[in-house]
Amino acid sequence: MSAVFEVLALPARQAIVERLREGPATVGELAGALGLSQPLASKHLRVLRDCGFVSVRADAQRRWYELRPEPLREVDRWLEPYRWMWEERLDRLGDRLDAMARHENEEK
Repeated sequence: MSAVFEVLALPARQAIVERLREGPATVGELAGALGLSQPLASKHLRVLRDCGFVSVRADAQRRWYELRPEPLREVDRWLEPYRWMWEERLDRLGDRLDAMARHENEEK
């Protein structure tokens, strides 16, 4: 588990993972979207690939990188015992927002 957090500790890698949520991208697309040089983007992608966060497929001269869900599922499983800490608060927030909306509608 600590390896997962180490990989995602760098903001550039977090940004790459966030961008890949939208779908596959090439190194050039990722570098351009995130303001990174292509060699630096390639370096981060190699780390993400080696740790299983992304897969790569060649298409002629281009390499397409795609997010893999398995490492994120590992984080999700690790977080499961802690969800109660925020789920109850989110439920209360939802109830409060619903009450505010009802009150606003009643005033109209």
